[in-house]
Amino acid sequence: MSVLLALATLPCGLLIGLLLGALGGGGSVLAVPALVGLLGQSPHEATAGALVVVAVGSVSGLVCHARAGRVRWVAGAVFGALGTAGSYVGSRWSAALRPDVLMTAFAGLMLVVAAMLVWREVRAARAAEPTPTRPLRDPAQPATPAGPATPLAPSDDPAGGPSNSGTAPLGAVRAHRLPHSRTALLSRPVRIAVTASAVGLLTGFFGVGGGFVVVPALTLVLGLDMPVAIGTSLLVILINSLTALGTRAGTGSLDWPLLAGFAACAAIGSQLGNRLTTRLRPRTLTTAFATLVTVLALTMATTALPHL
Repeated sequence: MSVLLALATLPCGLLIGLLLGALGGGGSVLAVPALVGLLGQSPHEATAGALVVVAVGSVSGLVCHARAGRVRWVAGAVFGALGTAGSYVGSRWSAALRPDVLMTAFAGLMLVVAAMLVWREVRAARAAEPTPTRPLRDPAQPATPAGPATPLAPSDDPAGGPSNSGTAPLGAVRAHRLPHSRTALLSRPVRIAVTASAVGLLTGFFGVGGGFVVVPALTLVLGLDMPVAIGTSLLVILINSLTALGTRAGTGSLDWPLLAGFAACAAIGSQLGNRLTTRLRPRTLTTAFATLVTVLALTMATTALPHL
C-alpha cells in the first residue's frame, strides 16, 4: 500500500468508525464511495471490502456498548440470525450486476439513508416537545381538602416503580416495567423475520451494515430504548456482515493490507464515536452526516447514470 493510499485511508476509516459508533450504523454507507473514489477499488471489490471494515468497526463499538450495558444479546442474536438468508441472497445478487448498475443503486440507497436519518430526528424532536397531560387548577377555586391518599396506578407512580396500592398484581407491574424485547420476538415473529431479512439483504447487496434500518426496527418492533437499540444494532450488523463476507469468499481478490489499515482506523473511530454519544448533540451529527451522504449520492449518480 502506497503512502498516498495510507494517508487517504486514515481520515476515511476514522470518519466511518466515528459515525458507526455514534449512530449505531449509517457510517458504513461511506465505505463504498471511499473505497471506489479515493482508494481505486472496483464497485464489486468495494462492496465486499466494505464488509470487512463494517465488521471490525462493529466489534469495536459493540465492546464499548456492552460494557455500558447497552446490548440485548438474545434479541440481537435472533434478529441477526433471521437476516442471514437475506444477506446470502443479497451477496449473490450483487455479484451478478454490472458495476454501473450497482453504483447507481448505491446512490439511491444513500439518498434513502439521508432521508431516513432526517425523518428520525424530526420524529425524535416532535416526541420531545412538552405536551400538557392534565388541565391546570384555577387559582380562584379552593384546593381539594386533604383526604385519604388515592392509590396510584402503576403508570402514575412518580418514582417509576411498582405501586403498593394493590390496584394491579405485582407480576403485571413487573411485566409492564421490564424490557419486552423477548416478548416481542415471540408475539411478532413474521414482522420481525421480514424486517431482519430486509436488513440482511441490504448488507449482502450493498456491503453496508444497515444500521439506519436496524436501529428504528429495534426501537419500534422490539421496544428497545434508543441507546440500547444502537448498541444491539452493532451485534446485528456484525452477524449480517460476517454472513455476507463468507458468501463472497472466493468470488474475487481483496486488497487485505489496504482493508486492514482501513478497518483499524474504523475501529479507532468507533471508540471515539461511542464517547461522542454522550457528549455531542445527536441532531448536529445526524444533520451533518445526512448532508454529506446527499452530496456523495448526487455525485455518484451523475457519474454512473450516463453509463447505463
